[in-house]
Amino acid sequence: MKLGLHLADHTYPNGPAALRTDLASVARAADDAGFAYLSVMDHFFQISRYGPPEHDMLEAYTTLGFLAAHTERIKLLTMVTGVIYRHPGLLAKAVTTLDVLSGGRAILGIGAGWNEEESRGLGFPFPPLKERFEILEETLQYVLKMWSDDDSAFESKHINAERLLNVPQPLAKPRPPILIGGGGEKKTLRLVAKYGDACNLFNDENLEHKLEVLRGHCETEGRDYAEITKTTTSFLDIGEKGEKLDEARADLHRQAALGIDAVILVIPGGPKLDVIELLATEVIPNLPQAT
Repeated sequence: MKLGLHLADHTYPNGPAALRTDLASVARAADDAGFAYLSVMDHFFQISRYGPPEHDMLEAYTTLGFLAAHTERIKLLTMVTGVIYRHPGLLAKAVTTLDVLSGGRAILGIGAGWNEEESRGLGFPFPPLKERFEILEETLQYVLKMWSDDDSAFESKHINAERLLNVPQPLAKPRPPILIGGGGEKKTLRLVAKYGDACNLFNDENLEHKLEVLRGHCETEGRDYAEITKTTTSFLDIGEKGEKLDEARADLHRQAALGIDAVILVIPGGPKLDVIELLATEVIPNLPQAT
């Protein structure tokens, strides 16, 4: 099992003027600690799980480019990009750029998008759910083609492009991995089985069931279930002085027993350097193996 760190809250005590310094410190600490993944949200307004809409929120790919410059080995991704926020050509180019400038460390995290408030607030189209899933599947097809040797035209119901030229191509081979976020059983997990290298699910009472649904979609698609990296987003509260560490370890072992390959941690109140250091010494060296 591997651990990741999710930066969901950019409202830090020192305010926007010190945010670059605070984020750089957190990123370097996570990189040095042995975290495998570093993710940010792709939102324009803060979401209710973490605070009111007026809290600080940074644009995702600009932030990932900044974090790339302050890290050396950790993988970088959004958790996850709303497909309606960027034309697929711009999205593929942004992830390619991140991959090249990070030395091959980019992952495309993507989903159908759900936040109507921020979409309408900033004037983004917010089509019905059925259409968003159509756009998501077409975007996956588009991006895979743009990361291939075929730069011919792309035509679909919602997207038309005359030449998918992408120079330079990503450094990651054969291309940056694609992580599809969400646990929708009919559509999202089917897309994972058909196009994804990884999934991201919530760590809740439905986790085992969602994995079985994904396994069924893999059988239908003729896909090896073991090929897909199974990840969760998990809230981690180890207490003020690590008094809940045993509970955290037990939960990691439970997830590993279900076959979870990586746990992306959200630390309440924002990531703290002392918590990262404690995880580096007490948890990461003894992570369980997914079964």
